[in-house]
Amino acid sequence: MNHQLAPFFDLSMDCLCIAGYDGYFKKINPALVKLLGYSEEELSSRLISEFIYEEDRGLTALYRQNLKDNKPLTNFENRYVCKSGELVWLHWTSIPLENEQLIYAIAKDITHKKELENERVSHMSHLSKVNEELKQLNYTTSHDLRSPVNNLISMVDLIDLSIIDDDDTIQILQFIRLSAEGLNTSLNAYVDALKRRDTQNDQLEEVHFNEIFQKTQKSISSLIQKVNVEFKVDFSGLESIPHNPTYMESIFLNLMTNSIKYARPDVPPVISIVADQQNDNKTLTYSDNGLGFNMDKVGHRIFNLNQKFHDNEDSKGVGLYLVHNHITSLGGSISVDSTVNEGSTFTINFNSVCQ
Repeated sequence: MNHQLAPFFDLSMDCLCIAGYDGYFKKINPALVKLLGYSEEELSSRLISEFIYEEDRGLTALYRQNLKDNKPLTNFENRYVCKSGELVWLHWTSIPLENEQLIYAIAKDITHKKELENERVSHMSHLSKVNEELKQLNYTTSHDLRSPVNNLISMVDLIDLSIIDDDDTIQILQFIRLSAEGLNTSLNAYVDALKRRDTQNDQLEEVHFNEIFQKTQKSISSLIQKVNVEFKVDFSGLESIPHNPTYMESIFLNLMTNSIKYARPDVPPVISIVADQQNDNKTLTYSDNGLGFNMDKVGHRIFNLNQKFHDNEDSKGVGLYLVHNHITSLGGSISVDSTVNEGSTFTINFNSVCQ
């Protein structure tokens, strides 16, 4: 080798080598020796294929034949077995010189990159599985609830209100029917939304916050009256945005019912909902004065599936996951700040949704 190129060959952080058409290393730089853990003598005395991971030998042989046919090799990846038994991924660029019967090659260690890719694939596979399970749960729950809700409506219809003298009883029955019809409408809309999501992109409509709030408030009016909830609502800064109406109803419903379920004992719930726009920044800020939670302990998993932060029997660990999923699936974001026994504040950013 030219003495002027020797320092470049020896000092390179990348793995450099010269291989013969006979399948043996002719020259190896220190970086490759260090990576594989063999001595230069060990590497030079055995066929290169012996160091290649067995599953990759067949493909490597095919590409090596291309090199012998005087075709340069770029972006080829295979695995080598180190002396320690560990596997390393190498990314090769090789140039053949037919007249010398030699191949000049440079390799980069991409083991860490491959590990990250495998983790990403595994993570995406897990998310896909969770989403599929959640979708099936949504379908099953929605369909299973339809029958009892329709039965409830039918039973109320069978009652002859004209023979009932007590006005309070009549009002209660009318309220039951109204609530059942509202639930039935929501279930139908939710099932339709799930079907649309399977066949096309999420449909955006102009969603008015006050309408969503009033509808949600009406659907849980018995809960609200039972615990004497105080609402502080202001949508004057941002009255509406393009969004999926079914998602928005679910967001309001889950946040509001959570505030009621996790209110502090003997402290009437106070719920604040404010929509605002500052320049291009469109946000919905939702706050309550409930139990809250320790952000240092649970802040990293608040929006994960099946996470429970309180001991309520009816806690399922699904509500905040749905809220997060409905928002992020359309490009929005949500953050939370909470203090134990003071309450929680959720800040929803709709910028990407509205573009």
